[in-house]
Parts: sequence; structure tokens; C-alpha cells
Amino acid sequence: MTDNPHALFEQWYAEAKASEPNDPSAMALATADAEGRPSVRMVLLKGHDDRGFVFYTNYQSRKGAELAANPQAALGFHWKSLRRQVRIEGRIECVSTEEADAYFASRARDSQLSAWASDQSRPLASRALFESRFEEQRQRFEGQLVPRPPHWSGYRVVPDVIEFWSDRAHRLHERRLFSRTAGGWTEGLLYP
Repeated sequence: MTDNPHALFEQWYAEAKASEPNDPSAMALATADAEGRPSVRMVLLKGHDDRGFVFYTNYQSRKGAELAANPQAALGFHWKSLRRQVRIEGRIECVSTEEADAYFASRARDSQLSAWASDQSRPLASRALFESRFEEQRQRFEGQLVPRPPHWSGYRVVPDVIEFWSDRAHRLHERRLFSRTAGGWTEGLLYP
């Protein structure tokens, strides 16, 4: 048992990476626009530490616009093979330029080119148009490193609360709730 939610998350995440058949890093990201209208989509966790949980995207996407207007988010992990889930709620901050550049450089070249070719979340007239734009970027950067687009970077969810849910028989589930305070983290239980 640990009283550090980041250490507990790391333990659960390691177990998920060993047992989940597909994408243990997949997480639901919930955002809301300035009027409070929510939206949710799946993204991939690309880093986590005591500062928070990191994902990358196009800042001009729908999620980027929503996070600019309302810099709060919620994350949900569901690891079916372990019968566990983790919920995280907190404020958003942008990752540093150095972090974004380092992660972008680690991506597959075609993923880098796609970041240049896509007007993420905007209407697309045809798949052929997107493929044509992708090919234009392939030719544009032929023989050179692909730099990170200025509109593409990462966000960190800085958690205020982290909940760990474990399935139990007869709906006697266990819910551990960690809440951030000025002095660190406090832990409590929730009824299932």
C-alpha cells in the first residue's frame, strides 16, 4: 500500500502494460468549452511523473480550443484485463518547448509528416485531399529532419484528484480517492 498516488499509478500502469492486450496508454480525455459543453475522446498517455500526465496534440484542434477556453480536464483509464480504472481531474498546463521537441523527434517520420498535413478537427472534403497534403509534406521535407510544427505540442494534466477503482464481487468495489492539499495528498475511500 502506498500513500503516493503517482507511485500507485506507476505500479498499476506497469501491471497494465504487462496484461492489457492493446494500448494500456489509451485514456479518455474529457474537456469542456467556454460554455461548459463537454466532449470526450481517446488519446495516448505519453508521459507521467509527480508533475502530472502528458499527452500531445494540435493546439488548433477542438480539444486545443476547448483547453484554451477552459484549462481543466479529466482523464479516464480503463484496464479491462485487470478490472481496474483510474480517474484524474485537474488543471492543464503546456509542456515545455524542450519536452515537445524531444517527444516530436521520437515519433515515426510519417506521424511527424501527418502533424504538418492535418488541420485536425476541421472539416475535410475528401480522404484524397488529406493524402495529397501528406504527400506534399513528404516531398517538402525529403532528405531532412521534420521539425515540430508551431501548432503542435503537449499538455500536462496537473491532478487535483486521482481515484483508483478496483472491481470486487457483488459490486463491493474499492474506490481510493487522493486529493491534493497544500501539504501534499490526502487519501480517503468512496462508496462504490
